[in-house]
Amino acid sequence: MTTMPQASRSDSHATLIATPVRSLIKRAPVTVAPETPIVEAARVMREERISSVLLVQGGALVGLVTDRDLRDRVVAERLDIDRPVSDIATRGLRTIGLERSAFHALLVMARHHVHHVPVLDGHSVVGMITSSDIAEHESDSAVLLTGAIFDQTRLEGLVQASARIKTLQQRLAAAHASAHATGHIVSALTDALTTRLLQLVEADLGPAPVDYAWVAAGSQGRNEQTAKSDQDNCLIVSDDYDEALHGDYFRELSHRVCDGLSACGYVHCPGGMMAMTDAWRQPLRRWRAYFERWIELPEPEALMLTGVFLDQRFVYGRPEPIDALRAEVVGRAKDNKAFLAALAGNALVRQPPLNWLGRLALIKGGEHDGTIDLKMHATVPITDLARYYAYAAGSPSVNTRERLEAAAQSGVVTEGQARDLIDAFEFLCGLRLQHQARLVSEGQNADNFLAPEAEMSNFERSHLRDAMKLIGTMQGALAQAHPVNLI
Repeated sequence: MTTMPQASRSDSHATLIATPVRSLIKRAPVTVAPETPIVEAARVMREERISSVLLVQGGALVGLVTDRDLRDRVVAERLDIDRPVSDIATRGLRTIGLERSAFHALLVMARHHVHHVPVLDGHSVVGMITSSDIAEHESDSAVLLTGAIFDQTRLEGLVQASARIKTLQQRLAAAHASAHATGHIVSALTDALTTRLLQLVEADLGPAPVDYAWVAAGSQGRNEQTAKSDQDNCLIVSDDYDEALHGDYFRELSHRVCDGLSACGYVHCPGGMMAMTDAWRQPLRRWRAYFERWIELPEPEALMLTGVFLDQRFVYGRPEPIDALRAEVVGRAKDNKAFLAALAGNALVRQPPLNWLGRLALIKGGEHDGTIDLKMHATVPITDLARYYAYAAGSPSVNTRERLEAAAQSGVVTEGQARDLIDAFEFLCGLRLQHQARLVSEGQNADNFLAPEAEMSNFERSHLRDAMKLIGTMQGALAQAHPVNLI
């Protein structure tokens, strides 16, 4: 068995040493004058979708205000929001020159326990980098882990490699990397594990007798996976497939790969939505028949299945079958009003956990008393809304953010609505990742049950309520567009 490399952290740092800070700057600096009222500075941060704002006077940088300052120095202290923002600013800032390396920026953050570092060109501020920017750049460490995965020649090595994914997710969460970036990184690593398992099984069984596509579904298909996930996948085989001649080969291949993924921490799907299940290991013609039936007769079981299998993405093999199938399904769904109405109804099933007063409605009693389910009653409702919007727009997008952006471009929702849902989804997914990272760091199993009173500040709970109210508002608008008697 090939041993795991021990120098991944130093290799990652070497990459940062070679990376100039200028390459991490994503936008021009957002600045306000020191005398700007706190409330106006907060509005600027919201409108610009940033976590900090720079204070500049006479062309010189004089201070910094972050969203944490708004929480700790304004909300927690009940400070008058009409006071000048300079009253809550951090002075004597740690800065970095434009030509310094990303690694030097990382050292500044680590040594001085800061998450935002202004970048200067001489005495002029030209940008801002955050710990999140560096963490997302350090996704190169995911590239190193991917290399380690493909170095393995036995399942035992892949199990050891997969154990490092949780550590990587913890590092990304600690550095406040975006949930969008984290989902793509974790999903890419699951793709790598799946691909390597398929390669090892093919090496043992021999080449596949006919072409096939191994397809990710569910959260992996959407590039939104976390280290706490079961597996959703399927197999689309060429129409040259003959059960009598080829059935044993693909049955053995799919069982070995699904069992291997389970050994790596991606447990078997409780509903059996995996390639090892006979129904989900079929030739292209059968998959066409499946989707035709589900779209023409959108009964509850069909909607449950489409909720998983509409979120498909090619992973390994030949991509032509899945490409052809997705194009057909998108076209068929967009033109079927009954199916879209049923898909809309499905997006209304999981309501946000709010009581009639608009307050968070926590689970009462049982193992999860005093918590909310961040997956089923927070992120999934937005995923369901985005899936409906995408198919109504005729978009082949699978990722939730990309679906919402496509829906806005097509006019299914307004740009403002899409932007709000994207921000709410990022916030809720980020809460979920931070919650899971905390549990894992404490030696507990990751789950989706957040205790707002114990784990969040008043400021954060306010944002959580706002996100839930937004979901309810969007669901209400969808219900008006598709009255219940049509669903």
